[in-house]
Amino acid sequence: MFLLRHLTSACVFLASKCLPDSFVLVTLLSFVVFVLVYCLTGQDASSVISSWGNGAWTLLGFSMQMALILVLGQALASAKLVQKLLKYLASLPKGYYTALWLVTFLSLIANWINWGFGLVISAIFAKEIAKNVKGVDYRLLIASAYSGFVIWHGGLSGSIPLSVATQNESLSKISAGVIEKAIPISQTIFSSYNLIIIGIILIGLPFLMAMIHPKKEEIVEIDSKLLKDEYKETELIDHQQDKTIAHFLENSALLSYLLVFLGFGYLGIYFFKGGGISLNIVNTIFLFLGILLHKTPLAYVKAIDRSARSVAGILLQFPFYAGIMGMMASHSVGGHSLAQMLSLAFTHIANEKTFALMTFLSAGIVNIFIPS
Repeated sequence: MFLLRHLTSACVFLASKCLPDSFVLVTLLSFVVFVLVYCLTGQDASSVISSWGNGAWTLLGFSMQMALILVLGQALASAKLVQKLLKYLASLPKGYYTALWLVTFLSLIANWINWGFGLVISAIFAKEIAKNVKGVDYRLLIASAYSGFVIWHGGLSGSIPLSVATQNESLSKISAGVIEKAIPISQTIFSSYNLIIIGIILIGLPFLMAMIHPKKEEIVEIDSKLLKDEYKETELIDHQQDKTIAHFLENSALLSYLLVFLGFGYLGIYFFKGGGISLNIVNTIFLFLGILLHKTPLAYVKAIDRSARSVAGILLQFPFYAGIMGMMASHSVGGHSLAQMLSLAFTHIANEKTFALMTFLSAGIVNIFIPS
């Protein structure tokens, strides 16, 4: 345990001193990939630059889907019913161990359902815990809240398993022609190997986060008065003395419920006809759940307005990641792309027993340059 605490402290130091803003990171990665592609694939500089520029706008649809996952998840998390549930759960732990365990466990469950929902609901829950439980390290509490993010890609909002589960013209494109037929989520998200990994993390990570709590003299607490309800449901203040038609419509729960009826009706028909889970369907579910829980159109508009502020990183960075993808997929006449060279390198050293491991490692390296 002593070694684990010191390892944690070292990682915190490195992250706080050496890890730049994510936009700076994607900028540096762009230069690194440019140099690698130029040196290893035999292309001239102008060709690599063209591949970067041409690739920059190829993920606009995917970027919008990712942005909506975050925005719709956050909007749902800010609903009054969800807030009440979190306050109740936060009243249950009586000590730091159970507090950290519960925060981590809830974070894992929420992020498995939807990573946008999970990120926000975990942060809100951690703050509620900090208000109710004394003697818990606030730094570790927040880290526990975000630790559940590790399983999001094995969950119901995982971008790759949901993208390959959708049969459309872009399926072959995003897989470089490798996948031509949709792969159902029963073979990815709900496969036995994925569920086993998720189960191990779900059981082990909460205990691990609780076990690395610092000693009493090293604890950093926070004054509960400083913790504001940042994501609480927006209070609707009526500045209009006259009840206009516009005011009535904006605050009409009936209008929202009729819209929800149409939305859930569509989902019922879709699943009845054998439709599967996809990114669009996940977003549809969260869209209409949010409208339902916020009750009125104006309340949901205000929730979306607040949530939309958090997607700046996605909107700014995804074109650059798409540009990196364009460079990695580019190649000279008769040559291999950087992505192909990386895959071939691992394939050459793999055998029938290590092929799955080598595939995992090569995908991990590619994911450093192109997340999601």
